[in-house]
Amino acid sequence: MSYITIDMTATEKASLVSLWSMVSHGVNDLGGEAFERLFFSAPQTKRLFTHFDLNHGSADMKTFGGKVLTVFGSATTHLDNLGGILATLDDLLGKNLKVDPDHLSMLTHTILVTLATHFPRDFTPMVQATWYKFISKMFALLTSKRI
Repeated sequence: MSYITIDMTATEKASLVSLWSMVSHGVNDLGGEAFERLFFSAPQTKRLFTHFDLNHGSADMKTFGGKVLTVFGSATTHLDNLGGILATLDDLLGKNLKVDPDHLSMLTHTILVTLATHFPRDFTPMVQATWYKFISKMFALLTSKRI
């Protein structure tokens, strides 16, 4: 994955880091919940995780969801090198699991919904727009080789 950056204002960057600081305290639970939302809204995605316990609150979903969210969190503080930060996630989702871009798009949406649900006061319209901009760029990077 090439060296790619994302242009954001100082205010946008601060809002990413601020919300991430709250998310990071419950990364496994929030990541697991985002995957539960994905599996509920798009049951066909379960086929990618046949080796996991997909029951509500399972350690597998929390651990994997935590890993995915941790990469997102790392990206919030490395906007100058998103390509490098996302290389591991790209390998995991794209090469190993062969996640379809449509499914990845659904996952990014369920992450946003999970954040909005848990942090309603902090997930203002401006913060939501910033996170959408951030996640959209990440999605574009992660799918650029597969579309």
